[in-house]
Amino acid sequence: MQILNSRRHFLRTSAAVTAATTLPKWFLEASAQAATKPPRPNDRPGIALIGCGGRGRGVAREAAQHGQVLAVCDVDDANLAQAQKLWPEARLYKDFRKVLERDDLHVFVNGTPDHWHTFINLAAARAGKDIYSEKPLTLTVDEGKRLVKVMRETGRILQTGSQQRSDKNFRLACELVRNGRIGKLKHVNVWLPHGRREGPFEKTPPPAGLDWDMWLGQAPKTDYMKEKCHVTFRYFWEYSGGTMTDWGAHHHDIALWGTGYERSGPVSIEGHSLAPMIPGGFTAASEYAVLYTYANGVTQLTRSTHGNGWNGSVTDKTAQQHGVRFEGSDGWIFVTRGKIEASHPDLLTTPLPSSAKRLYTSDNHMRNFFDCVRSRQQPICDGEIGHRSVSVCHLGVIAMRLGRELKWNPQREQFIGDKEANGWLAREQRKPWSYEAL
Repeated sequence: MQILNSRRHFLRTSAAVTAATTLPKWFLEASAQAATKPPRPNDRPGIALIGCGGRGRGVAREAAQHGQVLAVCDVDDANLAQAQKLWPEARLYKDFRKVLERDDLHVFVNGTPDHWHTFINLAAARAGKDIYSEKPLTLTVDEGKRLVKVMRETGRILQTGSQQRSDKNFRLACELVRNGRIGKLKHVNVWLPHGRREGPFEKTPPPAGLDWDMWLGQAPKTDYMKEKCHVTFRYFWEYSGGTMTDWGAHHHDIALWGTGYERSGPVSIEGHSLAPMIPGGFTAASEYAVLYTYANGVTQLTRSTHGNGWNGSVTDKTAQQHGVRFEGSDGWIFVTRGKIEASHPDLLTTPLPSSAKRLYTSDNHMRNFFDCVRSRQQPICDGEIGHRSVSVCHLGVIAMRLGRELKWNPQREQFIGDKEANGWLAREQRKPWSYEAL
């Protein structure tokens, strides 16, 4: 832990901070020129929503602005009932495999729990569907490698739901960093909301209308606990990775975009869980610190913070707000939702030269996806980018669980000389929800 604790607070006596409540005019004008085109009025592809919980329904509402929701599918009757209120003309399903058989469905919106994402995405791509998939895109690194391969083979369009890529603040920060606005990039700080540390939990019969065995899918067979299902599933290793994969899939995506490693990754990882979990309760680490190093020497320290709690509330007024801070030889830029700051106002307000490198422009994540469904161009957060972003999270989880430094080959996507660590790149899948069934 010495290397994690010894990192000094960068530019402690730097110039006054500036917060951009409105983006620079030069940046907005450049963005307007590259903005995506609205869909044609009669272009209404058929949409299927798989996973009708709160987040799934929310994403499907966005998708419904660009197409027609014709099918909704969930293993829980309560979720289906909520979806039916929104789309009364849609047909109801409890088994997504039946949805795959319909030829009037062009787009799958995947709002299932994390451990179901890859299986459904693979099946949908092979059935000729385009996919908008919630993040984190995968449960393991191995799943991501398989998904990238299938997306290339099938030529389908996949948009990862890392919607910060379609936010002007995040793109501005990454464009400035990529063009040397803060000088030579030295370090990236990533703060993620802390997770939940509770338990033990009581085993109870599953509620009527919930197919618990199918909800578990590839995960090990276990008794029902209400905390394992729906919203709080993400705090168990079996189904997710805590806030490391939940919020980490967002902010690590931005860190990779800004450093230019969005199709690669770090070369070393050292991680530690900082709070023991309660036996019989949530299993994913609630507090943690992970140090990454990239091939060019840039380091990244990812830490949990109480600045924004798991429910979005500020739990500690003195704690760092979650977000991403790029630190260079000439200053720093911090970005989070609704805010961008810099060590000096000129870092944000001075226009980039006409020769500057411009990043992919999207001002609406869902519209960008549907534009690409029509054009067959790749969206702003395609399968490979989504895979690489969550791989950084998975590597951090593995380092946390092993509690030591690991060496990583981002080209081969394997740990170097570490059989134990490589054993964590995939998980045993409970049949029939294994790759052989696809």
